[in-house]
Formats: sequence, structure tokens, C-alpha cells
Amino acid sequence: MCLPGTVEKVRESQPTVTRRTVLAGGGAAALAALMPGEALAHKRKRHKLRGKVVDLTHTFTAGFPVYTGNPPSRRTLTRINPDGFYKQEWTFDEHSGTHIDAPGHFDADGRLTPDLKASELVLPIVVIDIAKRASSKPDTVVSADDLRRFESRHGRIPHGALVAMDSGWAKKVGDPAAFKGGPAGDYHFPGFGDSAIEFLLERRKAAAIGVDTLSLDNGPSTTFSVHVNWLNADNYGVENLANLDKIPRHGATAIVGVIPWQDGSGGPARVLAIH
Repeated sequence: MCLPGTVEKVRESQPTVTRRTVLAGGGAAALAALMPGEALAHKRKRHKLRGKVVDLTHTFTAGFPVYTGNPPSRRTLTRINPDGFYKQEWTFDEHSGTHIDAPGHFDADGRLTPDLKASELVLPIVVIDIAKRASSKPDTVVSADDLRRFESRHGRIPHGALVAMDSGWAKKVGDPAAFKGGPAGDYHFPGFGDSAIEFLLERRKAAAIGVDTLSLDNGPSTTFSVHVNWLNADNYGVENLANLDKIPRHGATAIVGVIPWQDGSGGPARVLAIH
């Protein structure tokens, strides 16, 4: 709907029959007569997934907190009245909202978003819960000891898994100052630690790590060693996850629905978990 004259054409072509008028005039029978294909579709049974689906994605909003740069912004381009259809224009950087970091985000020779295989975006997910500790120690990190304790309770971390940190930080996302834990240059929030990255790379061959904060590294980090070591190993990360407390610690499957942005260093994603 971007061709010249589209808005004018739509304005001139207002429908003479709408769902509302059909239902008012004759109900479902009239609707079925006018739109038989659609009426039949309503009779079809919905496909039922095996398991519960949990959305691990924050709503992408104007003003969503970002680590650096400007938060997302939007403006309305057309409205149904008077233009005939509605659409917006957004301005945001690739690392806004719930999003991934592709290997090329920190590795000059690393793969970019279109290079990630579809099979890499459907994977087991395990959740490392450090929320209690993070509530009193905002700069805490997931350590190798946390991973060992997790395995002693929940079982071995699967090969090729997404290992996600649940620090309880997602509930702060509506307050950018609290979510960042301080002004730029003095952030305070949890992340992964170097010992955990070493464990996951060398002993468990995990495929991705995820956090419910702004960064894979914790807030005070200045070296970004987690980003460097994890992404340089040709793995990806997921930041700003939501609802990690609503899925099992072990046994769910994640779907990371990232758009293959051209030359993307990452990008906003719809992340789902099925269990």
C-alpha cells in the first residue's frame, strides 16, 4: 500500500457491505450467504498446540529503555478515517525491546542476523533463577556455581540450549530509571558472569544465552567480556526477555522469531516458549 494514489483510491472505495451491517440485517445466515468461504472457516476447528505457549516478549513501545542511543519513537502516517487504512512509522535501533545480539554485534567477522539458521532459533530453554539474590545485589551475575546448582536440582543443561537468566528485572521495565539502575555510565543490573560463559561454552555447548535486563553483561561492566567471549564463539544472545517466571526451569522449547534484517547486528524478536 505504498503506491502513489493508494490513499485516494481507498477513500473512494468504501465497502457497501460490512460485517456490522450484515449482522444487523440478517445475522450469521446473511453473512454466510455473502461470504461463504469465511463462514466455513469459522466452522473449522482451530489447530491445537501440544503444550502451553508463553510469550517471553515485552510489548515494543515508544520510549522503551535502551542501553545507548535514542529510545524507539513512532508517528501515525494514515488513519482509517479519513484515509481508509491505518499504519505507523517507527524509528529505532536494532537493539531495542526484546531483541537478539547476533555474533557480528561484537565480532567483525561474525555472522549477522540473516546468517542465523532457522534451526538455531528453535531450541530447548532452561531458566536460571537468581531473582532473590538480585533483589539485594543488583550487580550480581550468573556464575558457574549457579549452573551446577541448577543441574543438581533440575537436570543437565541440554546441548544447544538457550540458557536464560531470570533476575526479576522484567517487572522494572515500565520505569526506565529503575530498569537501568542508574544514569548512563553507572548502570546497575544483573547479567552473566565469565565463569558461567566458560562453563556453557566448554562443557555444555549451549547455543544462546538470554537475560531479562538490558545487557548480557551486568550493568557495571566496562569490558563487555560476556558479549565478546560469547558472540565471538559464534553464538547469539537475547536481551530484555519477559515472563521467565511463567515457564518451567527445564523442559520448555523456545522459538526466537527474529526478522532477518539485512546486515543486522541483531534485531527485535518475538520470543515464545512452549511447554
